[in-house]
Amino acid sequence: MRPTHILLAVLVTAVWGVNFVVIEVGLDHFPPLLFSALRFLVAALPAVFFVGRPKVAWKWLVGVGLTLGVAKFGLLFIGMDAGMPAGLSSLVLQIQAVFTALIAFAVLGERPARIRVVGMAVALAGIAVAAVHEGASGPLTAFGLTVAAAACWGVSNVLTRKAAPPDALNFMVWVSTVPILPLVGLSLLFEGPSRDLDALRSLDWQGVGIIVYVAWVTTVFGFGVWGYLLRRHPASTVAPFSLLVPVFGMSSAALFLDESVGALQWCAAALLVGGVALASLPPRRRTPAAPPAPASYADEVIPEPASRA
Repeated sequence: MRPTHILLAVLVTAVWGVNFVVIEVGLDHFPPLLFSALRFLVAALPAVFFVGRPKVAWKWLVGVGLTLGVAKFGLLFIGMDAGMPAGLSSLVLQIQAVFTALIAFAVLGERPARIRVVGMAVALAGIAVAAVHEGASGPLTAFGLTVAAAACWGVSNVLTRKAAPPDALNFMVWVSTVPILPLVGLSLLFEGPSRDLDALRSLDWQGVGIIVYVAWVTTVFGFGVWGYLLRRHPASTVAPFSLLVPVFGMSSAALFLDESVGALQWCAAALLVGGVALASLPPRRRTPAAPPAPASYADEVIPEPASRA
């Protein structure tokens, strides 16, 4: 990769990592489901008028919009509102790579290579260590909601793979149109009209800045640049940069939110990031013994890029 492209990849992962801190602050301004709805509303408008018509079938847009926008982000925001720390959230969501591989195996019949199975086992050990830490020092329910959010992200990754969008930005903007009404409806039902109206009436410049960051910076800019890099480099070259997301997430949470990072968290981080790194290794191709026809290999699971909350 050219140095400018490396810098862009690091910049995007930094934007996505810091996003967890911004979400944490935003939850002081908005109820979680309303906050998520506003994120997708601002991400979709006015961008939807500039990216052109959808380039995949609507069934994929709706499927990804519901699993990613409603389920994944809804559960994540509720979990963080219930007490899940921002830094730990950025780390735990990386288990989505394992869920993606498992769901792809169950639904698509994609068999992961042996090294990736080892990587998934190591990553799951990291989640277990993080659960022990959170169970001793924080709300375990919030931790479970974040793991469930990662599982929903895994489902959306498999749907995205089936959709095979040719333009990542166009796809993400149109996907952002789907969760708006379901999230607004769920917010009115569970958070209440009065709480939503109070949040909107008390909207200040900080609240506006938070919505702009999570919508335009992390979604439109982040996905646009990531898609640009993926169009110019192999996924196996670009995807490993996403392992920097929890590094930026945990460090920015410690810096701006004074979140402490204990020995168990560092152990969990090492296991989880290391496991996802192993699971992200490209498949090894063995040289055929005889020149005639190359050996055939089962499709390999390539985990999706890490956390883009």
